Amino acid sequence: MKTSKRQQSKSSAPGRFTVAVVQAAPVVFDRERTLKKVQRLTAEAARRGARLVVFPEAFVSAYPRGLNFGAVVGSRTEEGREQFRRYWESSVDVPGPAVAALGSTARKCKIYLVIGVIERDRGTLYCTVLFFSPDGAFLGKHRKIMPTASERLVWGFGDGSTMPVFDTPLGKLGAVICWENYLPLMRAAMYAKGIELYCAPTADPRDSWIASMRHIAVEGRCFVLSCNQFNRRSDFPDDYWGALGDDPQSVVTRGGSCIVDPFGNFLAGPNTDGEIILTAEIDRAQIVRGKFDLDVVGHYARPDIFQLQVDERPKRPVSHRNNAS
Repeated sequence: MKTSKRQQSKSSAPGRFTVAVVQAAPVVFDRERTLKKVQRLTAEAARRGARLVVFPEAFVSAYPRGLNFGAVVGSRTEEGREQFRRYWESSVDVPGPAVAALGSTARKCKIYLVIGVIERDRGTLYCTVLFFSPDGAFLGKHRKIMPTASERLVWGFGDGSTMPVFDTPLGKLGAVICWENYLPLMRAAMYAKGIELYCAPTADPRDSWIASMRHIAVEGRCFVLSCNQFNRRSDFPDDYWGALGDDPQSVVTRGGSCIVDPFGNFLAGPNTDGEIILTAEIDRAQIVRGKFDLDVVGHYARPDIFQLQVDERPKRPVSHRNNAS
């Protein structure tokens, strides 16, 4: 694991602290080994002074790149059903033992931990981000509300009840996953909650994504912590039935992780060279300086023309009502 060339020195000044994004590969379909890797990388980031550590989308324990799960319109194969079963077996119960292990990592390292997992709830999988505080407490979760394209085959849809922004001593902390960031109304909802530390775990390695992270930082006058995996074919099992080729050194996902300030300046990254922990010093005063001339849910808004309503009620497919005697 290399060290970011732009790693900043620690500071004790009010409003200044170090954050980290971890660009790495999980142990695909192996939850327990992935959790051990999370513990090791989080400890390394904490040793570098990080008080907030962010991991990529679907890190525990796989973004199923290249898999089709044997599905075409009107038909599914038995091999594809077995792929889904294997994916389900490596996913995370919330709450459950994996959540407890991640909480323990946050507590031992004394950091805020934001990490992408594949959550299972009965027979459905969700692309989810979990939040932990430095005392190990599980703060909550965000379920991706709109899986993109073929992701909808294997992931369910979150609802408005899991779009939290947490008020922490470091600032208001939240997460928007991958192409959810291309939902303008969702961004507006997060800005209205006062998000300051905008975590964007992703699976998108393209240059257009990096440009979007700069845009969001400027638009929201917030710090954006974008985090993607870097993996090679060798990081996937030999019997992984996806369209990844056979060369073990071929790059499957190139990363592109970065940390951006409220004026769109890169504080770290973007990096596409390999596994790395990127760190940067946050100066919260930059948020207020930026709001001087742009506050899209404040003085720069026009509520007399544009308004957004957000429904945060949980949507349950089955509700039970008992007759009162």
